[in-house]
Amino acid sequence: MMNRPAPLPAPILAARGLRKTYGTTHALDGVDLNVEAGESVAIMGPSGSGKTTLMHILSGILTPDAGSVQFAGDGTGATEVTSLNEEARAKLRREHLGFVFQDGLLLPELTAVENVALPLMLSGVPRQGAESHAAQWLSALGLDGMQTRRLGELSGGQAQRVAIARAQVADPHVVFADEPTGALDSATSASVLDALLDSTVGRGRTLVMVTHDQTTADRCSRLVRMADGRMVADSASAAAGGAR
Repeated sequence: MMNRPAPLPAPILAARGLRKTYGTTHALDGVDLNVEAGESVAIMGPSGSGKTTLMHILSGILTPDAGSVQFAGDGTGATEVTSLNEEARAKLRREHLGFVFQDGLLLPELTAVENVALPLMLSGVPRQGAESHAAQWLSALGLDGMQTRRLGELSGGQAQRVAIARAQVADPHVVFADEPTGALDSATSASVLDALLDSTVGRGRTLVMVTHDQTTADRCSRLVRMADGRMVADSASAAAGGAR
C-alpha cells in the first residue's frame, strides 16, 4: 500500500467569495484569498480599491454581504469568522489578533505601559501582571524607561512602537496593520517597519498590512494588489506560475 502524503496545513486565513457593497459601490466584488501562517502580506491599491474593507472583513471588524472567512490559528480547527456574532468576533480579535493603525489609536489619558497592558486587562489579566508584561514588550521595542510617558510626550515613531507593543502583548497569531508608517518620515518609517516585522514574522507570526507605499510593501514576503473591489495581482500566484 502506498503511503499517503501528510495533509498540508490549512491557511491561517481563508477568504472565499467576499462581497461588500456600500450603496451602489462594490467595495469587494468576489474576493478569494488564502494567507499562510508566517507570511507577511502587503495589500496595495488606489483609494476605493477595497483594500481596507478586505482587511476589516478578514479581521472580523466588518461582516461581508456574502462570502466567508475562516481562521485556523487558535488550535481548535478552523473557525468561520463571518458566522460569529459581534461579541464572539470581539473575543476572537481580543485573544488571537493584533492591530496597528496609522494614527496608533492610543488613549492619550493613559501612560505607554497602561496602553499596552489594556488588551490583557480586558481579557481578565490582573493589572500588575498585565503592566509587567507590557513593560517587557516596551523594553523589547526600544522604549525602556518610557513606560510612564503619555502620548503627548512621545514622538511619532515612539508612539507607533507603543502601538506595536499593544498589538503584540497578547501574543496574537495574526497582526493587521493599516498604513502603520503612513504618518512617519522615511527614516522613522523604516525603523518602525523593522520593529513590526521583527515582532511578528520574526517570531513566526503572520502580518497582513495595508499600505500605499511601495518601499514598505517590498519588505513583505507577498504583495496583493486590489482594484475596483477585486484582487488583480498576487505575487504568490505569480511565483507559483513561474515555478511550473
